Parts: sequence; C-alpha cells; structure tokens
Amino acid sequence: MTKSTSNKKENTDSSKINSKTGKPTQQQKFLLGIVFILFSVALFLSMVSFFIYWKQDQSAVSILSDRTVEVSNWLGKLGAYLAHLFLYKGFGIASFLFVKLFFVSGWYLILNLQFKKLKNIWFWDLFALVNFSLLFGFFHNYIPELGGIVGYEMNLFIEDFMGKPGIILVLVFSLVIYLLFKVNISIDSIQEFFKPKETVTNLDFEIAPEIENAFDKPLTESKKDFIVEEEQPKPFSFEINKEALKPTIENASEINLEPQIKKELPSQNSQTPKEPEIIQTDDEQFVIEKAPEEEQIEENLAARLVADFGEFDPTLELSNYRYPTLDLLKEYGSAGITINQEELEENKNRIVDTLRNYKIDIAQIKATVGPSVTLYEIVPEAGIRISKIKSLEDDIALSLSALGIRIIAPIPGKGTIGIEVPNKNPTMVPMKSVLSSQRFQEAEMELPIALGKTISNETFVVDLAKMPHLLMAGATGQGKSVGLNAVLTSLLYKKHPAEVKFVLVDPKKVELTLFNKIERHYLAKLPDTSDAIITDNTKVINTLNSLCIEMDNRYSLLKDAMVRNIKEYNEKFKLRKLNPNEGHRFLPYIVLVVDEFADLIMTAGKEVETPIARLAQLARAIGIHLIIATQRPSVNVITGLIKANFPARIAFRVTSKIDSRTILDTQGADQLIGRGDMLYTNGNDLVRVQCAFVDTPEVEKITEYIGSQKAYPNAYLLPEYVGEENGTVLDIDISERDSMFREAAEIIVTAQQGSASLLQRKLKLGYNRAGRLIDQLEAAGIVGPFEGSKARSVNIPDLNSLNEFFNNENNNA
Repeated sequence: MTKSTSNKKENTDSSKINSKTGKPTQQQKFLLGIVFILFSVALFLSMVSFFIYWKQDQSAVSILSDRTVEVSNWLGKLGAYLAHLFLYKGFGIASFLFVKLFFVSGWYLILNLQFKKLKNIWFWDLFALVNFSLLFGFFHNYIPELGGIVGYEMNLFIEDFMGKPGIILVLVFSLVIYLLFKVNISIDSIQEFFKPKETVTNLDFEIAPEIENAFDKPLTESKKDFIVEEEQPKPFSFEINKEALKPTIENASEINLEPQIKKELPSQNSQTPKEPEIIQTDDEQFVIEKAPEEEQIEENLAARLVADFGEFDPTLELSNYRYPTLDLLKEYGSAGITINQEELEENKNRIVDTLRNYKIDIAQIKATVGPSVTLYEIVPEAGIRISKIKSLEDDIALSLSALGIRIIAPIPGKGTIGIEVPNKNPTMVPMKSVLSSQRFQEAEMELPIALGKTISNETFVVDLAKMPHLLMAGATGQGKSVGLNAVLTSLLYKKHPAEVKFVLVDPKKVELTLFNKIERHYLAKLPDTSDAIITDNTKVINTLNSLCIEMDNRYSLLKDAMVRNIKEYNEKFKLRKLNPNEGHRFLPYIVLVVDEFADLIMTAGKEVETPIARLAQLARAIGIHLIIATQRPSVNVITGLIKANFPARIAFRVTSKIDSRTILDTQGADQLIGRGDMLYTNGNDLVRVQCAFVDTPEVEKITEYIGSQKAYPNAYLLPEYVGEENGTVLDIDISERDSMFREAAEIIVTAQQGSASLLQRKLKLGYNRAGRLIDQLEAAGIVGPFEGSKARSVNIPDLNSLNEFFNNENNNA
C-alpha cells in the first residue's frame, strides 16, 4: 500500500511540475506522436488516391457538408479535401514532403528525442518543398498537376520580373545553397574539381655504354628530362633493352629509345594516410569517427635474408639466419574494432546531460573509437572554464557507470577537451596485427618496439635507442610481464642476433625462462656461468658490475675511434676504417631487462643501486639500454638519481593516485581499466595505448624457431668481474680465537643461520664481540660471506659434522 501511494504521489508531483512549467508530459508527447504518424499515413493515402480519382471528386470538394454526395477518394470526403488542399491549391507533388515531416515529428515525440535536429529537418524540407514546387510549376503548361497553384503563381511572379531564364537562375542559386549548407560540400573540393589535372614528373635515365660509343659525343652530356602526364603519378625507373639496340649501333641516328617503365614499391615517405571514416548520427553536433584499419604486410619473414651492411658484414657468421615468421603468432578472430552506435549515442547523451545539469553547454562532440577506450572530444561553448569540466570527472563516471573516466583538459595540439570512456566490450590487440603493420615493418629505427595500438587504432612504435631507458610499473596482474614479452618479441622480429644481445634478470624464475632456448643466439652472460637467465642475486650484482666494465671498455673504443656514439662507431667499423688488431670490433646493442626490480633492492640494496645508477647515466651512447619493471617505483626502490635517467615510462593500472604520481609524476594511471591498458610518456605528453597481447605458447614457438637454427658456439660473453672479499681475513690460529668460538659455532650450526644478532641474544654479547665471532667463523669456513640484508649461509649441516671439523683442525694443528 505504501509503495503504490508513493508512486501515485510521484506521478501527481511530476504532473504538477509539468503543468507549472508549461511543458507537455511524456504521455502527452507519446499521444501527440501517435496522432502525427496516423495523420501522415492518412495524408499519404489521400494524396495517392487523388492522382487516380481527382477528376471524379473535383465537383464534390466544395459541397463536403452534403452527406448524399459520393467521392472515390480512399479516405472519403476528408481525404478528397486534404488532397485538394495540399496538391491542387498547395505545392503540388512536392507536398509529399509533408508526409515525411509529420511522420518524423511523430517518431521524435514517441522516442522523446531532442528537437534541435527536428527543427533542422523541418527547415530544409520546407526549403526543398518551395523549390520543388517552383521547379514543377515551370512545366505547368505541360503537366499542371505537378506544381500546384503555389508553384504556378511563383513562376508567374518571377517570370514577370526576370523572365523564364530568371526562374532557372533562382533554382540554381537554391541548389548551391542546399549543397553548401545541408550536404556540407567543401569549397576546396569544388575548386579542386575545376582545376586542370596535369602532373609533371622529371625522370632521368642512364644510357648503355654501347650507345655512348656509337656517337661522336657522349650522350651523357645531352640528357634530357622527360615529361610524363598521368592521373596518379608514381615513381618510375627506366631500363634499356641492350639486345634490341645492338643491330642498330652502326646507324646511331635511327636508334629508338623506348624506356620500359617499372613501378617501384611506395616508400614510407610517400604513404598517404587514410582518412578516418565518419559515421553520421541523428544529432548533427555528434560525429563518430572510426579510425581506418592499418594495412597488414603479410611478408614472409622467413624468406627475408639479412641486410647488406656494406664492406664488412657482422652477420656473416650466421648468414643463413632466418627471422621468425608471422605464422608463429596466433591470429585471433575478433581483432578489428566493432562500433556499437547505440552505446556511443547513449554515452554521448549522458555526458551532455551531466554537463548540462551543471550549466555547461557543448557546441560539438566527436567520438573516436579505440580498441578498449572511446575518446569523446568536446568543444564547449565560449566562456566555459576548463577546470569546471575537469572537476566533474566523478560525476560523469557515475552517470556512465564506467570503470574509470579520464578527462584530458585540454587535448595537446587541439582546442578540445577529451573524455576517455572504457568500452563495454573491449577489443584485444594481437601481437600479429601489430608486427605485420606497415608502421612497424618499415620503421627505420635502431631498436624498434611495437607496444600496441592507440585510441585512433594506430600501431604505436617507439625506438628504445632514443628513450634511452624504459621504466615499467603497475599493480600485480595488470600486464607488466606481457609488456616485457611484447618488447622482446618486437626486437626478435626486427634485429639479427649479431645486432642485439639481451641480459635477462628474472628474480621470479618463471617469467623469462622461455628465452633459454635462444641463449647462443641473443643472450649475454658472464664467463663460467651455466644459465644465461640470471635468477641468483649474487650473480645479478656481478653481472651489473660486468656491464659497467663493458661500458668503460666501449667508451675507450669510442675515444680511440674519435666518434660519439655506437651508431657512428659501427658505421666506421663496417667501412673498415678501424683496425681489429687494435682491439676494435663490431659492438652489438645490449638490452638489460630486469623483472621485479624491487626484489633485488630488498635483497642486495646498495650493491645493485650503484651499477644501475652508472649504467642509467652513461650507458646510452655506447648501446646499453635498461628496461626495469617493478610494481611501485617508490623512493626506497628507485632513487631519484636513477629515476631521473628514465624519462620513458610505461604505467599500467595502479590502485591510487599517489602510485600514479610516483610512476608518471602525474595522475591518470589509477583510472586505467587493466588488462594491458597503459599510459606511455617520454617526458612530454601521455599517450594511452592498449598493449599488444602475446601469449606464452606464441613466445615458445618463436624461441623454438630461432633455437633450431645454427647458432654461435657460446652466448655473448661479458667481461669477467672479480668481486671484492666481504669477509675479514683473520689468522685462523686457534690460540687467537675467541674463548666462546666453539660455543658460537654450535649455536650457528644448530640454528643454520649465520647472524651477529643471533649470537648477541644467545650468548648475551655486545655487537662488537658478536661481529668479531662472525668474522672468525667466516675465516674458518663455517659460515659463508656477507650477502647484504640476508643472513649468511652455514656451510656445516649439523653438530656431528662440526665436531669432525674441529677434530680435523686439531689433528692438522
């Protein structure tokens, strides 16, 4: 009972409100819409039957009140009168536009749509109605029923002042107005249509030496430019058939030079970008822009041989190496972007209504659909503050019921405000579609990386050599490991094993193990180590210090060669301007990849920070680049000194704005939707990218394909690094040992944990004496060396072994 009464109160309240404001209720609009649609149907039937029975009904129109008079119109006397009024006395056959207007008006009322578009329809249809009536009235002497009385009278009026040619001029002027303002034909396209299409291409060709000898003067002195006229100019190259010219060498004046034209492949600079597809909507102010699908180059990379490096070829040792093919990558069915126009219209209306509630009017809105996010570009009315729209982020997210709304105010390079709204059904970006794109295949970069696709559905390719180091961060399970695999896969598809080497650090021990199969092709490691993928923290410290030695050695080579960077050095070496006997060699790029950098800092601390800081500061010019992944690059994980040398950053989804500021120095990463949605910055603007997805089986196929080919004898060996001794070298003479040495050894062996704090607690000693005992135990070989914040390892398993150790020691003494 209470619910029904409350509903009744709400209905009565709403009706009172509508009566006060003077606006019709929704029920009234629906009823009026039904009336308009039915009237349009009746008007259509009466007009159609008018052209069949108008002669019989002509006399009955004036006496409609007489019920005895019969008419043949399908709607009776009312239909005959309406048809006579609209067709005969009105605008003639153009009056059929009234049927459309009444039907569309009723439809708008039933669906409760905005009337701004309806007003536009009424204006242009009435404009067309008058002009059609004028046009059909021009032929009144031949078919008088076409133009109606209105069209006939308009023709007589204009003819009295301007003659019949004046009527034609008025109709042409009306057509121009309709095309310019309704059809929106640009003036530039009209100008280009009337411009003469003439293209001049200057083409040079070389003459065969046999022809040059046949002349008194060499033909090369009289080369002439040829003029070729084409509708679509393309670059050409000429070849002269020498065999056909040999019989005519003696009579040089009769030689006919007919060039054979060969079409060349279009270069990257000559590409004409496709224009986005514009989808029209009912609202003239709302435009949906569908980005064009990029051309996929189905190139068989297996048949692509290594490039020509000039006189010296660094790939000669693996000259038969074949790049991995695109067939190894999985092709997902739903790779293209699907546009749900109803969803876009619904989101647009909610955004407009939300802004209108806060008295913010919008002049124009455009939607650009991406793989996982749609960007709504808004042009506010004059006088609207940007900060006012920026503050409504949460309100728009509430009205759209979306995961995260990100407002870009303003969009860099545009005079618009962007609102990024996640799609209800996001589209996955397969790695195959990214690597086969023309942008990646023709990228002229040193270390090209295809990260994914932007909101405008363009493949996002960056150069690691220009970054020069990359920091990846984000919460657990948001796509960091997949992003690392995408980076490594991009380099494997683009670079030869002689050009790039990887140093992989995987504290989790499971993320990068698949790349073990390409150890002798692409990986670098320390001498006398079994595994190329580093999982032990001690080996990480040695490897980083070894890379510092490699960096110093390379800088010495650059100094001797008098060049500034690795690119100039390798070009000079390939031109054989550097002597290998003096220590010069071809230098491959080295990419250091560290997954879960925070774990290294927790276990090794300062021993990792120092070499990382040196590499981040200095290693760019000599081709050593760092890719570091961590969950949250806070100050205690990545110091300010290291972070300043990582201008290129990738942020996956994080949980708070503070974490976003820690990664990007600005907010935005907390509003991502996860599953590969990321923000990329290189010290300037943020770019939202949907990361390409490469699955574990795909990586496994790629590594198996590469690993099955001929490889180098060993992995790329880094310089040997001898670590400093952390333990204090003590005299192991029994007489100089502490009196509590044996008791301390028993405690350490029993607990299997070598730490000074344990001895302090158990033996009630001070820190200095406990520390000396630990040093003596290390010198005796009972405990291992210092390992940072971790406890020392114990080399003796139990007390029996300890007793044997002391007995042997006494016997040796």
